[in-house]
Amino acid sequence: MGRRAKLSGVQARGPNRIQFDFRFEGVRYRPTLERIPNEASLRRAHEQLKEMKARIKRGTFIFDEEFPDYRYRAAVPTQHVMREKTCGEVFDSFLSHCDMRVSMDDMAFSTLHGYRNILEAVWRPVIGTLSFEKIVYSKLARIAADHTNIKKTYNNIVSAVRAAFSFGYKDHPHKFNPAVGLRTLRITKKDRPPVDPFPLQQAEEIIVTSHRMFGELHGNYEEFRFFTGLRQSEQFALQVTDYDPVEATIKIDKACVLGRDKNRTKTNQDRVIELCPRALQVLERQLALREELVAAGKINHPLVFFWDVDYEPIRDLSLPYERWRQVMETLPAIRYRPPYNCRHSYISWRLMIGHNRLLVAQDDGHSVSTMERTYAAWTKGAKPEDVEIIKQALAGIASAADTSRSEDVKPGREQSCLRPRLSEVRQDS
Repeated sequence: MGRRAKLSGVQARGPNRIQFDFRFEGVRYRPTLERIPNEASLRRAHEQLKEMKARIKRGTFIFDEEFPDYRYRAAVPTQHVMREKTCGEVFDSFLSHCDMRVSMDDMAFSTLHGYRNILEAVWRPVIGTLSFEKIVYSKLARIAADHTNIKKTYNNIVSAVRAAFSFGYKDHPHKFNPAVGLRTLRITKKDRPPVDPFPLQQAEEIIVTSHRMFGELHGNYEEFRFFTGLRQSEQFALQVTDYDPVEATIKIDKACVLGRDKNRTKTNQDRVIELCPRALQVLERQLALREELVAAGKINHPLVFFWDVDYEPIRDLSLPYERWRQVMETLPAIRYRPPYNCRHSYISWRLMIGHNRLLVAQDDGHSVSTMERTYAAWTKGAKPEDVEIIKQALAGIASAADTSRSEDVKPGREQSCLRPRLSEVRQDS
C-alpha cells in the first residue's frame, strides 16, 4: 500500500511500457512511454511525473516534449506543442550555463574558453541550424573525424560537443543522447611530444642572453623558472606573500590563465617548494628591485614578476613567448625548443643529480610514475661531469656563463635596460 501510494500516477502498462496519469488544463491524460516497468524505472518515472506537475503549475509544461508519440496528440491544445530547438540554441544555453558556473567559481574560465572556441569553430557552422533532437551519432562522429587527425585535438572536439549535448538532453530524460557514443581516443606515449630539456650549459646561455637583451626584470623571470620548474601560469600569479624567507620556500596555490586569476593550480594541488640556492638568489634580486620600484610609486600590486615597461602584472603568454623566440634566434647553436622545456630541464637536472623522486614529484605537481616515465631517458644518460655542473648551478655557484653576464653587457642602451636606474624611475614618476 505504502509503495503504491508513493508511486501514484505511474504504473506498468504491459511488459514494455509505463503509463503516466495526470491532469493538464482540466483534462485527464494517461500517455505511455516505452520502458520496461521494473522498480527502478517506475521510480524514475515517478520523479519525472513530479517534475512535470511542477512545470504544469508554473505554466511551462510542453506536452510534446514529454510524450512526442502520444496517439491522441491532436487533442492536446496546439499552443502546447513544442517547437524543436536548434543545436545553436542549445549551444547558447549551454555556454550561458557555463558562464554562470565560472562566475560562481565552479568551472575554470579556460574550460569555458575552450568549449566556446570549439563549438563556434567546429560544431556551429555544420549543425547550428539543424534540429537538436534529430542529430544522430553517425553525423557527430563524421564531423569530429573530418576535422582533424590529431588525437588530442579530436578529444577536445568530442569533449566539447559531448558536454553541450549532455546539457541539452537534461530537458529530454526519456530520449537517447547520441553524443554519449562519442569516445575520446587513448593517448599513448608515442602520441606525446618527447621531453626535450636543455643541458645546463645551454640554459645558462639563454639566461645570460635574456638578461642582456631585455634587462634584469625579464632575465630574472627566465632564470627563476629554469631553477624552480614553475609553470608560467603559476609564475604569473606568484605573490610576495607566497615567499617564506625563513624557510626559503614559495607557496604555489594559484595561477593566471588567459588573463584570468584562478585560485587553484592546473592539477588542483597546492604545494610548497623549497628553493634551491640559485633560485633563492634570483628571487632576492627580484624582490630588491621590486622594493625600489615600490618606493618610487611604480608598483601597487602584490606580484613578484611583472612587465619591465609599465610594471603591470603579466597576464598572458604573448610577450614572454615573443622574447623567448628573439633570444633563441640569437643563439643558433642551440636547437629551438618551446619555453615549457625550462620546466622539463629543472626536473631532469634534479633527477640526474639524485634528488628524492617523491620530493621532486611533489614540488613539480605530478605523480612519481608520470615523472619517472617522462624523464627516465635523461636520468639514465647522466654523465659525471654533467652532474657536477648541475650541482654547482643549483647551489648558486657561478658558472663561466653566469659570471660573463656583467662582462658581456655593453655600455649604452643595453646597460640601461639591464636594470632601470632609480633616478630614472623617479624622473618618470
